[in-house]
Amino acid sequence: MANYETVEVSTDLLIVGAGFGACGAATEASYWAKKNGLKVVMVDKAATDRSGAVAMGLSAINQYVGVKDGENTVEDYIRYVRQDLMGISREDLVYNIARHVDSSVHMFEKWGLKIWIDEDGKYVHEGRWQLMINGESYKIIIAEAAKNALADAGGELIERVFIVGPLMDGNKCVGAVGFSTREEKFYVFKAKAVIVGAGGAVHVFRPRSVGEGFGRSWYPPFNSGTSAYFTLQAGAEMTCQEVRFIPVRFKDGYGPVGAWFLLFKSRAISAEGGEYMVVRKEELNNWKPYGLAKPIPANLRNYLGMLDVDAGLGPLYMETDEAIQNIANEFKDDPKEFKKKMKELESEAWEDFLDMTISQAILWAGLNVKPEEKHSRPVSPIS
Repeated sequence: MANYETVEVSTDLLIVGAGFGACGAATEASYWAKKNGLKVVMVDKAATDRSGAVAMGLSAINQYVGVKDGENTVEDYIRYVRQDLMGISREDLVYNIARHVDSSVHMFEKWGLKIWIDEDGKYVHEGRWQLMINGESYKIIIAEAAKNALADAGGELIERVFIVGPLMDGNKCVGAVGFSTREEKFYVFKAKAVIVGAGGAVHVFRPRSVGEGFGRSWYPPFNSGTSAYFTLQAGAEMTCQEVRFIPVRFKDGYGPVGAWFLLFKSRAISAEGGEYMVVRKEELNNWKPYGLAKPIPANLRNYLGMLDVDAGLGPLYMETDEAIQNIANEFKDDPKEFKKKMKELESEAWEDFLDMTISQAILWAGLNVKPEEKHSRPVSPIS
């Protein structure tokens, strides 16, 4: 057996994980730690630059209220959430997030995140509440901020250490223990307080997806499995408001479909060509008043698609070629501008996936699929 060296680390605050949430905690905690002479340590099993759910990047920021821009109010956003979740929402929590989110977005932009800007110098919206971004480096930008904050406050970042459980003193959590994934070392972290933002245990359950799509679970309840395990072991009282949301995956497009629907205004069809939002429109009458609201709640839109799949009409397609053509047709009277717009839209179509789901772009390239010319063809049964 290997003779593992024991490494002991003492700190005031220990942050387990280095994903988006943990980096945010490290940035904020380091500000106050510096003022009060305290030490912050962040530990992660991987490399902070590409660790966590946003490791690959994102193609959009999914919440921006636009209060300063005069676009919406916090109350507008609360009404939207209430409608989209069909009345099941904690409006106090929604309010607290909504009143702070714009300043966070502006901070990300200050750190270097590229947000799309239109000809008038305004943010380009994917939908009413979303902003388009060049987000391939999103996580790196957040990681850099966290690392800089830790260094400025005299804190410490420890990577490649896998935390396996809490360090307990009776009923009190006083740290964590884990092992190095690269060296024969066992770590004992002693802390006065612990924040756990460890994220996922995605492969605890086997998804129905196979091959290239295996493991592409989209924020399932078990995505916080590691944090749940740690806190349960520490004796924490677990409180959860679970929203069971299963987004429809469009064939060859398990990645960011939001931009296609909201920005490009793409239609969705079944394998037989029926547009389920039209064919199954009467089903929405069974879900009044929310089924008749505008916009239709996301879970009901997805439900109509799932009815098509259950009826054997899958896979589902996004009409990418039609969507791009419809936008470009606004310039059809000027052949030069039309050609320019088509190239611009083609670039944006690929950028959407390259920002967030690079493997999707590789799949399209490998199958010689051009989204501006045809919708994705099926290569395997829908998962």
